[in-house]
This record gives sequence, C-alpha cells and structure tokens, in this order.
Amino acid sequence: MKYALAVSIMISILSCATKTHDTSGNVELPPLAKPGEGAYVLGEMIQPLTPQCHASTIVETPGGFVCAFFAGTHEKNDDVGIRVSRLSETFWSEPVEVANGLQDDGQRYPTWNPVLFLPKDGPLMLFYKVGPDPRTWWGMVMTSVDNGQTWSKPVRIGEDKKIGHLIGPVKNKPIQLEDGTIICPSSTETMVGDDVIWKVHFEITRDMGKTWEVVGPINDGVAFDAIQPSILRYGNGKLQVLCRTRQDAIAESWSDDNGKTWSPMQATMLPNPNAGTDAVTLKDGRQLLAYNHTTNEGEEPKDRNMLNLAISNDGKTWKPVMTLENVPNESGYSYPAIIQAEDGMVHVTYTFNREAVKHVVIDVSKL
Repeated sequence: MKYALAVSIMISILSCATKTHDTSGNVELPPLAKPGEGAYVLGEMIQPLTPQCHASTIVETPGGFVCAFFAGTHEKNDDVGIRVSRLSETFWSEPVEVANGLQDDGQRYPTWNPVLFLPKDGPLMLFYKVGPDPRTWWGMVMTSVDNGQTWSKPVRIGEDKKIGHLIGPVKNKPIQLEDGTIICPSSTETMVGDDVIWKVHFEITRDMGKTWEVVGPINDGVAFDAIQPSILRYGNGKLQVLCRTRQDAIAESWSDDNGKTWSPMQATMLPNPNAGTDAVTLKDGRQLLAYNHTTNEGEEPKDRNMLNLAISNDGKTWKPVMTLENVPNESGYSYPAIIQAEDGMVHVTYTFNREAVKHVVIDVSKL
C-alpha cells in the first residue's frame, strides 16, 4: 500500500516538476536569497570545532538566543555530545558540550536531536536522546535557570506502555497551551521484520515533565511512514502537524481539540526528500515552513541540496517565498529549526554540509 502511494506521489511531483523542482508547474521557486536583500537580514555560521554537527535547535530567552546541536567525529559515534552556543550582541559563543551519553557503568552512547524549549514560567528545558540508534534511544531532559549558561543534571524522561521509552520532542519544538499543558511532537522508528516502521505520536505533560501522557500513534506506518512532526496553531483548539515521510511528500494531520484526537494523515502539496522540516505560527496568523523543496530524483539541486521557506494562510495552500540554499555540496542543507522572536524577526538554524550550523534572520514583514 505505502509503496503504491509513494509511486503515485512521485509521479505527480516529477511529472510537473521544473528545473527548480516546483510541484505545481505554475510557480517558480524564488532565486537564491542573499543577506541584506529583501527579507533576508543576516546569515552567519556557528562553528562547532568538531568534524561533524547536525540537528540544531534555537530558542529566545530573556538573556538572548541559545542554539544547541549534536557534534563529534560522526553521527552515531559515541563521542557525539550535545553542544550549546549563546548569541551575544555581536557573535555566537564557542559551542560548549553540556551533555553526553556516558552511563554509570562506563558505557558511552551517542547523543541525538536536542530540542530547546522555554515554557511560560520557565526554566529553560533542553531535551535530547541517548542510545545507539533511533530505534533504541531514550529521552533525557535538563534545565537551566540562567538562560543556558549552566545546566542541571540530566534526567531520563521515563517510559510508557504505548511506545516504550519516552523521548520528548523528537526534533521540533513543543507548544504550550493556555492552561500550561506542553505538547511535544514526537515519533518512533520500530523494526518490524526487515522493515522500519515510522509512526507519529505526542508526549504531553501538565506538570513540567513530572508526569506524561502519550497520544497516538496517529498513523499506522503503512500509508505513510512519518516522523519528526512540527505543530502549527490556528486558534479555538485547531492544530496541524507537518511531518517528514519516505513517500516523497510532506504529510499533514489535523486536530480540532488541542491535540486529543487527530485526522488521518495525508499528503500536502509540498515535496519531501525524506528530510526533516520545521514550521512556526507567526504572530500575524500566517504559517511559515522551513523545508527542502526537492525529491531524491531529477536534476540538481535535489535531495537535501536546496533549502526553502514557504508560507500559508490556511495550512493547505503553500507559497514558496525564499530559497535559502541551492548550491549542491557533499552533505547538503538539512534539519531546519525555526522560531519567531519577540521583535517579530524569524530565526532559522540548519545543518550546513554537516560542518557547521547556519543561523539566518528573516524579516517576515517583507515576505
């Protein structure tokens, strides 16, 4: 079933694709954006001083912006730890390792996918995963009361009979409801025979992580292999998730009751080359998505060799509004994280050729 669906989506995308991988055949993607032109305010690198880095996350605190990512010799190596950099008025600090996978028995595992989140009443939370791979990892969390300068001792999040190890937000930031409830968008990758099944679920806490409730999984891993959701808000309890898939399209699901129940997952109009995305609900009510507007097929730039922004008023119709990267390199541009700051500016961080994290500032009033 899922393979037939994948072929159908792929044919639809490629049959109307242009050299810029537009999926509609009617709208050309914007040219490569440059700092200082249009809505693109600033682009700068955060260098980890390690051979590789990946999976950045960014948050605004009262003391400034904080960015985290995992870094080491290579993804999956046991020397990979979580590093944090803080933005002063003029530059990002040298990244410092704040967590690793060293266990009490001396065994050391790699760390993965940090997610920073600042609840309304604090403290700053840093979620991350520890384990040999995404099928067996478990979630950890630590907190900071001084805007990311120092951190508490990490603690394991726990377990749940529905999914096994709790992992917190798998890649993208949580949201917090008016009553203080924190909803973490999450997912699992489970071996079933010779296949790995991807399913989306939510980990919900009403007491700042003391106890957890799991909603989902919301898909069966058959029609869509989906992971790494991001949550968008529409008011009156209406939420949307956008998910990475192996079916060549970004998938979506909707909730009308603040995430208690979800609609069947289906494809959006946007392509996906099996790569992470992130999205944010803007103060003006629009939705802004950071993603790779490509598939794994066709001419370059393909796969993760192009990174884009698209905007929507309703979550259904998306308009590509900026091309952040489109020059092919060895490892591409991937795993964006996106937030809107108090001053209205949008901040995006993403992996740049696995060698650095790039930080981009966007003036959304000009989009």
